[in-house]
Parts: sequence; structure tokens; C-alpha cells
Amino acid sequence: MGIGLKDFAGRWRLNRRIRDDRSGRDGRLRGMASFAPRGATLLYREWGELTMGGVAMAAEQSHFWRQEGTRICVVFNDGRPFHCFEPGVATPSARHDCAPDIYDVSYDLGGWPEWRAEWRVRGPRKDYVMTSAYMPAD
Repeated sequence: MGIGLKDFAGRWRLNRRIRDDRSGRDGRLRGMASFAPRGATLLYREWGELTMGGVAMAAEQSHFWRQEGTRICVVFNDGRPFHCFEPGVATPSARHDCAPDIYDVSYDLGGWPEWRAEWRVRGPRKDYVMTSAYMPAD
């Protein structure tokens, strides 16, 4: 497939669905995401309106993405590791252990340049699936 870090650079439309099995509430985020060069990394930033349980609010987050060999590694803003994935495999996936919760992600890059990330989060206080769909904005 040949997708690397540089292919993510730019602006994306973002649609996210959240199914929270613990609370029984569903959510949706509609917004934008951007990957902007910062030295050898890309600064990932997303923003939009999150509606959860009928309540709407502004939401945003950011991370750094960097290429490490054939893998893409995502780190928190303070430099702590988040997860790494291999974009060249059939189903790129990763795990982030944030005790006591486990965050599993799988990426679907098969319809590039449209792509998806699905997070399955489980733990004593969390049980949800979050699916994010990205489409080029330009």
C-alpha cells in the first residue's frame, strides 16, 4: 500500500461515532482534523462539536505523529508514548495500556485517501467503541 507519515499531512473532515455500552449513551463528533509539519513530526489536531447523551459541547485534542522505520508512532503532547502501528499491513492495529483500562485500535486504510480508526476501550469504568472516519477536506 505504501502509506507513510507524509500521506496524512493536510486537513481532513472528521465524523466520529461513540457507542458507550456502560452508560447506554451514544455520541457523535463532527469536525475537522489537521496534520501539520513540526520538524520530523506531524502535529495532529482535531476540533469539532461533540454531542453525547443529547448534550452538545466543543471538543478538541492533539497528539504528535512520527515515522519510526515502517511504523507510525503517536505520542502525547508531553512526549509520553501512546501507540505505534504498521500502516503497510492488512489491518494495522495497536494497544495502549492505561491501567486499569485497555485501549485497542484498528486502522482501515484500504479506501485511501478515506480512512478509519476504531477504538475499543475496556476497563472497570469504561466500555465503549469509538469509530472515526476521515475524508480529505480539500
